[in-house]
Amino acid sequence: MPASPSSSAQEARLAVAARLREIMQDAGLQGQEPAARCGWNGAKTSRIINAKTAPSDADIRTWCRACGADDQAEDLIAASRAVDSMYVEWRRLTRTGLRRLQESAAPLYERTRHFRSYSSRVVPGVLQTEAYATALLATVADFRRTPNDVADAVKARLARSRVIRTGHHRFAILVEESVLYYRLGTVETMAEQLEHLRATMALSAVSLGVIPFTAQRTMWPVETFNIFDDAEAGVELLSAQVTVTTPSELALYAQAFDRLKTFAVYGAQARALIARAADSLG
Repeated sequence: MPASPSSSAQEARLAVAARLREIMQDAGLQGQEPAARCGWNGAKTSRIINAKTAPSDADIRTWCRACGADDQAEDLIAASRAVDSMYVEWRRLTRTGLRRLQESAAPLYERTRHFRSYSSRVVPGVLQTEAYATALLATVADFRRTPNDVADAVKARLARSRVIRTGHHRFAILVEESVLYYRLGTVETMAEQLEHLRATMALSAVSLGVIPFTAQRTMWPVETFNIFDDAEAGVELLSAQVTVTTPSELALYAQAFDRLKTFAVYGAQARALIARAADSLG
């Protein structure tokens, strides 16, 4: 696992390393003894127990066997894999295409009751039209050089987005005004998407705020993020998807959302900004 900017991932990674150290200490091993029993050099042992290198499943099994703790191997492997899912490079997530990535998030969307979403780049997925989603995912597939399954990925995204009209879900969504102007697809695609945004504002489950260019800010535009209940947040970096679960880090994203929403306009003012963006299409 690469070094992660997420404290959630780093803390979990450190916890796995700490448990490996404890197993070594419980076995009464020190110095070069663990490395000798595992058939490694001392440098590898140091990297693993200091969380500099993520251990493989085989490494964990070898370590536990060397320390007489075979019964703990599977739990540690599960914990290590969980860490690995907290910071995942897009090239791993999309190596077989984009459809599976869209489908994999569906259970999270189904069980979440309170969504908070902030976007400084594109229209959030749950509010995208078919044409807009197609244009966006086509650019993603091209940039990331993924297998071309855009049509299936769009169907999966639209199926996932049905949660805005079904069940007991609430959506608090913020977009920067710039999102209304970034052109993805044709003029017709953008016009349809902007009209769809205005239409979704009528849904009782959706609160859509637009942060105007002219807003007096006490916080800068940040990376796109989504908060799912109070359980986790998903942050979209250019290189990777980060899952945040540490309470202190979740609180930071909630704080950012609360501050960002104070800059936003809603209702008639938001509709006016959307209409202005639509007029700019010519």
